Amino acid sequence: MFPTTVIGSWPRSKEVQRAMRDKRAGRITEEEFQLIADKAVIECLKWQEEAGIDIVSDGEQRRDNFISFVAEHLNNVRMLMVSELLDYVEDKASFEEILGTLDVPAFSMSNPAAEGKISRKKPLALNDYLFLKRHTNKAVKVALPGPYLLTRAMWVEGLSKQAYPTKEDLAVDIIAVLREELEDLISAGVEFIQFDEPVLTELVFTQKNANRTFMCGALTAKADAEEEIAFALDLMNQVTEGMLGRDSRIGVHVCRGNWSTQEQVLLRGPYYPLIPYLSKVNVDQLILEYATPRAGEIDAVREFGQKELGFGVVNPRTEVVESVEEIMSRIEEVRAFLPDEKIFLNPDCGFGTFAQRPMNSDRIAFEKLKVMSEAANRLREKVLI
Repeated sequence: MFPTTVIGSWPRSKEVQRAMRDKRAGRITEEEFQLIADKAVIECLKWQEEAGIDIVSDGEQRRDNFISFVAEHLNNVRMLMVSELLDYVEDKASFEEILGTLDVPAFSMSNPAAEGKISRKKPLALNDYLFLKRHTNKAVKVALPGPYLLTRAMWVEGLSKQAYPTKEDLAVDIIAVLREELEDLISAGVEFIQFDEPVLTELVFTQKNANRTFMCGALTAKADAEEEIAFALDLMNQVTEGMLGRDSRIGVHVCRGNWSTQEQVLLRGPYYPLIPYLSKVNVDQLILEYATPRAGEIDAVREFGQKELGFGVVNPRTEVVESVEEIMSRIEEVRAFLPDEKIFLNPDCGFGTFAQRPMNSDRIAFEKLKVMSEAANRLREKVLI
């Protein structure tokens, strides 16, 4: 009961950050970078194991961020700095307004953009999983960007339109890529596959351009939120069709952005407006942030179709380490709505979303995971008495 896990990313060391820059500049080879990343993955794994985490990840140590890494793995995808996207969007004034609302320099973020017909050049995460599994007996979680996130981010009108007249056209090939990856991961025995869909909350918690998420290249959402939610739901259900009930748990992670430690610039609001998506999406688990008041009321979970809940109980963006008692109290609240066997524990989001701008230090991340594990152990003892 109460398995503990992570969302995916872990702060990258200075060595890994430097290696990423050197690889991009051609100063080191891909093989040299991978050796540096291998060591970082093993170190990240040790932190998680020492903290008592049940389902571990590789900390996304090979990724610049949770979405842009796909540019290296797909054909005809270019990685652009967000500031470079200005050259390709038609509504430049709107785009610049969005950049002005963000608490992050545009040059520190990158975005994958389709510039031709996409296909998988090499696996997105399979090889990373196989490396990690050689070094642990723990169950492993692999995170992938979700189909709606990829469609929104990768369709840039001035760059993508010749190959894909609309983002809906691009979505067809994104679904094919993700199903191919999912099939490989399930066949390899991955215990937990998580799709990240953070821009879903942008649909219901933003007005015009204020407080847009960091996926600010994604200017392709329709004005009607209900229509866009239905589109996102259809994409995910196409990806998971025929994949459930096999050996891998599949989940979808929905948060409110993890690009800043300044809570006031992040999205806020309860999950109620997303119930049409969350109740009908065909996954085993919903992974949701609940460690911050910005997430709204917990009782929304009773409308989610009795799926498992990945319950966010620690905030990755603060330096204050939650107490075991605080975490246990939050879990007791959600136990009123779900059976114990459907409650998993995790941070709200990753600790190192962007390689060059982590949300926290590895030491604080470790302490937060440790108290989360202690809370889980205390609850297990309590329930079994």
